[in-house]
Amino acid sequence: MGKIWRIIDTGLRPAAENIALNRALLEARQANEIPNTLRFLRFRPSALLGYHQSAEQELDLDYCRANAITVQRRITGGGAIYFDETQIGWELYLTKDALGCADMAQIARRICEAAARGISALGVAARYRPRNDIEVEGKKISGTGGAFEGNALMYQGTLLVRFDVEKMLRVLRIPAEKLSDKAIASARERVTNLADLLGQVPDLDTVKAALTGAFAKEFGVSFVPGDLAAAELARYRDALAEIDHPDWVKLIDRPAADRSILRAARKFPGGLLRVSLAFDARAGRIRQAGFSGDFFVSPKRAVADLEAALRNVPLEGVEEIIRTFFAQRQADLLMLTPDDFSAVIRQAVG
Repeated sequence: MGKIWRIIDTGLRPAAENIALNRALLEARQANEIPNTLRFLRFRPSALLGYHQSAEQELDLDYCRANAITVQRRITGGGAIYFDETQIGWELYLTKDALGCADMAQIARRICEAAARGISALGVAARYRPRNDIEVEGKKISGTGGAFEGNALMYQGTLLVRFDVEKMLRVLRIPAEKLSDKAIASARERVTNLADLLGQVPDLDTVKAALTGAFAKEFGVSFVPGDLAAAELARYRDALAEIDHPDWVKLIDRPAADRSILRAARKFPGGLLRVSLAFDARAGRIRQAGFSGDFFVSPKRAVADLEAALRNVPLEGVEEIIRTFFAQRQADLLMLTPDDFSAVIRQAVG
């Protein structure tokens, strides 16, 4: 292993500091001020918006205030997530030549498969689940995503060490049906964590070492511990001045009323299908969909995966999204059809 990459651990920090470091490291890697870097990080309890999201629309702000959960905005897109001390974050800051391509789907597969091998070294059978998740026995244990800045890539992931699914659901502004005891129990069946799988909370240094070893092997490099460089710290201070400010969080500020909760139910030959739809009428986008009713789909998780595929998508073209989803999966809908899901969505909006 002739190539040397840097590894840093920035520890447990408030959300604003972690997001400011995201910007600083990505800009510094693009400017060639730092080497390729693996960063580990942890968050104090935080509700993190995607860059294009509104806090009023995406989060239960009363719950966040009552539970001392900081609201912050990421520099990357995607949906709102809950992050706290029970998760480890890992991030790779790389240039395109280190990856050999600029295709995000290929990059996600390569990095996620490496991370899955690292997680598996802890004693669980983890595997990559397209597009950008890692799962154990069909349950999600890690979500990932990436963003380019010129020639540089930041690819980040979260690993659930311990996790409170109910708190995550209550942080997000979602249809009330999702907060029922049955829905919470169903969510717990779709997400897992290392503590539950191993029967104990693993040593965090052991977890980091397993991931580091997997990335080292995948890229044929050696990792050497380092500190934040002067250039990074300067960029970090500039970024923090902007990000640790209410104007950054309110960068996109739309009222919750603009995101209606729409409902519909319809009887199909395959059974009764209900949908609860968080819909942004101004943007014409489905923010979240929840399906329930008297029908049979196998495997059961196919419905949950469909709900995930329908997060933050345009209403226009939803039929094609749903058809493509089922065309790419082995799912038995019995007498339901993909178009039945589309039809009940259109009924709710119409």
